[in-house]
Amino acid sequence: MNITYDYYRIFYYVAKYKNITQAADVLMSNQPNVSRAISNLEHELGCRLFMRSNRGVTLTPEGQRLFNRVSVAHQQLKAAEQELSDAKSLKNGIVSIGVSETALNAVLLPRLQKFHTLYPGIRIHISSVTTSQAITSLKAGLVDFAVVTTPINISRPLKEIPLLTIREQLVGGPRFRYLSKAVLKLEDLHNYPLIFLNSQTNTRDFYNQFFFEHGLTLLPEIEAATTDQILPMIKHDLGIGFLSDVCVKEAIQKEEVFELHLDCEVPGRHISLVKDVSRTSSIAVRELEKLLQMPYHQG
Repeated sequence: MNITYDYYRIFYYVAKYKNITQAADVLMSNQPNVSRAISNLEHELGCRLFMRSNRGVTLTPEGQRLFNRVSVAHQQLKAAEQELSDAKSLKNGIVSIGVSETALNAVLLPRLQKFHTLYPGIRIHISSVTTSQAITSLKAGLVDFAVVTTPINISRPLKEIPLLTIREQLVGGPRFRYLSKAVLKLEDLHNYPLIFLNSQTNTRDFYNQFFFEHGLTLLPEIEAATTDQILPMIKHDLGIGFLSDVCVKEAIQKEEVFELHLDCEVPGRHISLVKDVSRTSSIAVRELEKLLQMPYHQG
């Protein structure tokens, strides 16, 4: 049996309009071609599908059973074609992102605002997690890509694309304002209550390494679960800590916290987009990735 999709498509329109000439017009064909296709289909299936008369055609019982199935398939195909058309024009779709907190506030949210304005039909699923959790979700195929802060340890098929360089600033609340006039040594920080992320985060690993390279051991007095918890603690004078420049800029301008100066520079870090290059991305995902990779000053 060698029945093509075109035969079923022609059968659908003949059955729908109950007229071969009208079906031929819709199909942009001609009556002989449509009649030949129906005859071929009947021959392949071994039964009559239509009863012919001067007023047109009517379905036989076998033809009716076939039409019940074909009409469902036809509607599904039309729906699929429409979905693909909408996805291509970015009228609908879903993008799932794993993102660390600093990356969310510094890069992702401003770009998502622009993306949503351009493509309001695209749904965005955001998982705000640690860098390591975002990478794990990406490896498992649970998110389309990750936007995280370095350092990260990845290998192919994962690829890192740096988006923005960030600097960490040491800051304290009003209680520690007097320190802003001095230049502190890294070892001096042990004289003050330190607030850091807990040991399960990449940021903590980064600072453990930073202190170790200066012959010191990092011993924070307060450990936070998330970056968003650190700034309120500093504002309320529970201690001093490091936060990215993008996170503390506004608080410094309002004099809610004060920048403290070290005699050594904290290495720069990146906010990076991480993707699995072995997977094919949807049009919506590729468009958002492109927007995220625009120079940061373009907003």
